[in-house]
Amino acid sequence: MLRPAPVLMTGQSRGSRLDGGFEFAGVWDRTAVPESDLTDLSMWEAAALLRRGKVSASELLDAYLDRVDRWDGVYMAFNLVMRESAVLRARQLDDQDPVGILHGLPMGIKDNFYTRDVLTTANSHVFAGFVPDHDATVVARLRGSGAVLLGKTQMGPLATTRALTPDGDITTVNAWAPADPTVSPGGSSSGSATAVAARMAGSSIATQTGGSITNPALAQGLTGLKPTMGRVSLHGVIPLTHTRDHPGPIARDARDAAMVLQTIAGPDSSDARTLGLPSVPDYLTAATPVMQRRRPAMRWPTRLGVPPGWADAGSTRRRRARRLFLSELERLGVRIIIMEPPPRWDELTSRSFNAVRLAERSELYLDILRKDVRLFGVALPSWINGLLISGDEYLKGQRARVALLRLTIEQVFDRCDLVVQDSPIPFDMVGLPLISFPIGHSESSLRVLPEGVIVGGPPFGEERLLALAAAWQEVTDWHRRHPADPEVGVPEGGNGSRRGRLQPELVADSSE
Repeated sequence: MLRPAPVLMTGQSRGSRLDGGFEFAGVWDRTAVPESDLTDLSMWEAAALLRRGKVSASELLDAYLDRVDRWDGVYMAFNLVMRESAVLRARQLDDQDPVGILHGLPMGIKDNFYTRDVLTTANSHVFAGFVPDHDATVVARLRGSGAVLLGKTQMGPLATTRALTPDGDITTVNAWAPADPTVSPGGSSSGSATAVAARMAGSSIATQTGGSITNPALAQGLTGLKPTMGRVSLHGVIPLTHTRDHPGPIARDARDAAMVLQTIAGPDSSDARTLGLPSVPDYLTAATPVMQRRRPAMRWPTRLGVPPGWADAGSTRRRRARRLFLSELERLGVRIIIMEPPPRWDELTSRSFNAVRLAERSELYLDILRKDVRLFGVALPSWINGLLISGDEYLKGQRARVALLRLTIEQVFDRCDLVVQDSPIPFDMVGLPLISFPIGHSESSLRVLPEGVIVGGPPFGEERLLALAAAWQEVTDWHRRHPADPEVGVPEGGNGSRRGRLQPELVADSSE
């Protein structure tokens, strides 16, 4: 069994404005108690009410648990609801001064993060019955900042595909189309995204190896932030690979994402990948829009690279959303630069080079594969494919990643500060940061689904990504729109078998 060493440190609030009494851009005086439902609040809005004593942590938790009780039989966003410990934690927080920036805020945790004395299975046969005796560094830092952990969210088996049972039955549905399980919830962090979109959690922690923070956020109208490799500790996260796994938040908006990243980012002596890096900046300020001449504006001069034809691709509504996005950014002061991809971009980001990641996952679980391949369930073909990659293929793939990183830094970010991406895969291959957020809706006679954008940044460029998303969200309201509650007759949960089953070949084709 793969079990990292015990966590050696927990996160601390960083910087003079980030202790228990920090003020987040003056929102404390502006936020009012909603007339309808506390779960309509973003996390930073709820934090304002908690700080002012207008709402208690227990009241906020009760509102979320009520939605979980009413609707999670439909959404199936959670593997496990940690009701008793969450209620106890909220009561404890109500009796003390704020301990951190997430004080009293309910959050979901993807089921591949170690949670002390709580079942942690990565939704797999491999880790069936596993109960860790310590928290992942990320979880420990969330607890240290006052977060209330609602439960473990559904995921693809060992983080390989959309949320399924280990044998392939569909579980989690997209909150925007709960009656249609064929509408993808976005990737292996399906439960983390659905829990937030369905207002059953204020925010969630997820992981990304091949798009599973940014893609679920895109699919469900949320803000997903994948940090630079090493910015957030992987200690205590059940691995898929050692060189491409990235923990990060799925949130309602850029400010919520900044609150979570501020808490979990930083060096960890238990993960050498986090050491010797640039210091953690003030993400909260970066995600707070500035005003110029009484209008929202960008915090820093920003050049945004956009692929040729990006605004003219797709359906009429998608084209309209993308064009309005670019025109509004220009009004905010962003300089739009149409950029052809550099030479060899398509080759270096191809499926062939991306596939070398499979060898890493197979090596990690080699002993278990030798013991009983049935433990890998419906995801087995991708693990077998990893065993078939030769040593020279793997080395060529690693050289291609180095070449791609150099190409990105020297021939992309020499012309722009941030760049629109059609896919998260290139930046996942080289460990660079990404953010995704909603920019519109696509509508048909059957349903309304969110439209979004993925934007990439240079190494440790999370500040710039948050600033761009926050400025856009200051002048639009797409991030505030949420799906309607399910109708009567939507297929219920159980073991998920009534929702259909994915066959191994389809799982392998969509595997992260």
